[in-house]
Formats: sequence, C-alpha cells, structure tokens
Amino acid sequence: MKLSTKGRYGLKAMFELALNDGKGPIPLRNIADNQNISEHYLEQLISVLKKGNLVNSVRGSKGGYMLTKPPSKITVGEIIRALEGDIAPSDCVLDTKHNNCIKEGYCATKPVWEKIRDSINEVIDSITLADMVEDQRKFKKQGLYV
Repeated sequence: MKLSTKGRYGLKAMFELALNDGKGPIPLRNIADNQNISEHYLEQLISVLKKGNLVNSVRGSKGGYMLTKPPSKITVGEIIRALEGDIAPSDCVLDTKHNNCIKEGYCATKPVWEKIRDSINEVIDSITLADMVEDQRKFKKQGLYV
C-alpha cells in the first residue's frame, strides 16, 4: 500500500506549519519552497486541509496559513485521512456501510486486511506533528539534518 502525493506532500506541508507554530501565518510560497512542493499543487492540498479544519488562512500582505490546533493535538492519521480518505489495503475493509462482499462470512483474507488496516491506523494515530518536530530537533542535534 502506497500513499499518493496528496498524502505525502500534505503531511510535509503540515509539518512545515508545525515547525513554525506560534510564528504567525506562514505564506504558501514559504511552505512550498521549504518542503520542495509545487505552489500550485500545494494550494489544492491546503484547500482540502482547510475543509478538514486542520489549517486556517489569514488574508493580506502578512497572510498565510496556520494550524487550527497545537501540533500535539494533530495526528498524522487525521492529516492522511483528510487528504486520502479511509486507509485500508482492500475495499472490503473500508469504514463504509457499502462494502458488502458475497464471501464476507467465510473469506479467509478479510481478517488479514482488517489486521493490516488496524495496524496502520494505530501507528498513524499515535504520531503527532509535535512528535515529528521533536524528531527533527533530534536529527539536527545529531548533525543528521542540514
């Protein structure tokens, strides 16, 4: 299972906002430049993140984007689901009501897909933007990030 660029780049953008949390609105251009993302593509991602109530926008010459909550209150799972939808290795284990399968009662693979889905969700819901920022600080202290 592989995330699309929406999920990967959206997480990078949110990480950039978390790195700058408390510094006021961050212009889209700065986010795009610092995370090496096309500004045009980033506009589309930010729009989705805004609809998901993860970012706020501020208009004007000193405008830009900010997180709606502290980085410690935003999980990687929230971000990825806002951009990608439910995470599941197979349609039969999506969190929707319309995933009936004729083999559901006796399918040997469905429990495998459920375990994979649940494991992924457990991991992405356990990591916050604050955790990512702290990891970045550790990398810098170790000289692993330039």
